[in-house]
Amino acid sequence: MALLYRCYHFILKCIVILVGVPNPKLHRGNNALQSALQALKLKKQSHVLVVTDRTLVKLPETVKLLDIIKQQQLEAVVFCDVSPNPTIENVEQGYDSYCHSHCCAIIAIGGGSVIDCAKLIGAKTVKPNKAITDFKGLFKILKRLPPNIAIPTTAGTGAETTVAAVVNDSKEQQKYAATDFSLVPQHAVLLPELTTSLPKHLTATTAIDALTHAIEALLSINCLRYSKERALQACDLIFSYLPSAYQNGKDLYAREQLLLASFYAGQAFTRTSVGYVHAISHQLSANYGTAHGLSNAVLLLPVLRWYGTRIDNTLALIARECRLTSLDYPIARQAEDLLTHIEQLLSDMHIQTTFSELRDEDIDALAKSALKEAHPDYPVPHFMNLQECRGILTSVSVTA
Repeated sequence: MALLYRCYHFILKCIVILVGVPNPKLHRGNNALQSALQALKLKKQSHVLVVTDRTLVKLPETVKLLDIIKQQQLEAVVFCDVSPNPTIENVEQGYDSYCHSHCCAIIAIGGGSVIDCAKLIGAKTVKPNKAITDFKGLFKILKRLPPNIAIPTTAGTGAETTVAAVVNDSKEQQKYAATDFSLVPQHAVLLPELTTSLPKHLTATTAIDALTHAIEALLSINCLRYSKERALQACDLIFSYLPSAYQNGKDLYAREQLLLASFYAGQAFTRTSVGYVHAISHQLSANYGTAHGLSNAVLLLPVLRWYGTRIDNTLALIARECRLTSLDYPIARQAEDLLTHIEQLLSDMHIQTTFSELRDEDIDALAKSALKEAHPDYPVPHFMNLQECRGILTSVSVTA
């Protein structure tokens, strides 16, 4: 079975090499949104669907963005019914709004949940006869989405640059991903002022989400040079600027660096996929509604320590590139220095180490679902078995 998985991973690697993954056009600076809107080349008075959530839509920063859209002589149709873990119903409601208002473009303003919802609304517009569940898996869309812009309000998911969109099937209690090159947003607008109102806890967990993307991209057997460079840049920026953004939420420079880190990490893992941290994390979100960034933050160290010395070279590379160790130390010591630094960072930001919602009687089913997600899709460096996956879940249970 392992050999078949590796053959599948090799095929995925060849697709990335031969076909290539598109990059969104990046817009930064004071006129970033104006630049992105002009690049869409829409007719005056065109209707655009603005996808956001009920909290963001009330913020002054969001109102300013809606004003900019109006100044560009476009009509914004706001859809804000997006759950923290977006559901199939959210996507269908957004699609209805798009059609009812005769929209011709989509602008997402929000975190990963909002951007993922907007991606799937776009997919539905080009495949109207398909159910949302039909998009599950690889390359089920294969059509260019309507003109679109992604504006992240958290520095974590990297959804503004990835090929994936995750959605919850509340009836089946499953969280699954659609993956298609067409899901990469056409334009990404990074505005650090949108992230200054994030509370400390969310600043921390979303940044660790991005760090997890970068580390799992580097661990992937499909990690090529571009992904390696981007992932290492992301790690360096997060270790350098997360403490500043955490302590002073109004530090615009630190906030912008974290947005860049999230963008780079997204570029990295969208070409390599992720690993067991995400596979297990998705089950917690689907079954308990656990915030994705938080679940990644709690699971990151247990999974890395499970790999043991098998990933020392990669961890040591990160430690050296991010100046967290001495070049004179042996590889094993450099790798341990990285793990120690992550552990201290999580502690400094008061991130929990267990899940109170995790029930012991659920562990077996969660472990099976996690491995079903990971195998064969995730090109992990070493394969985890069911007993080992159960062990990791048990280690993060409050009863451990």
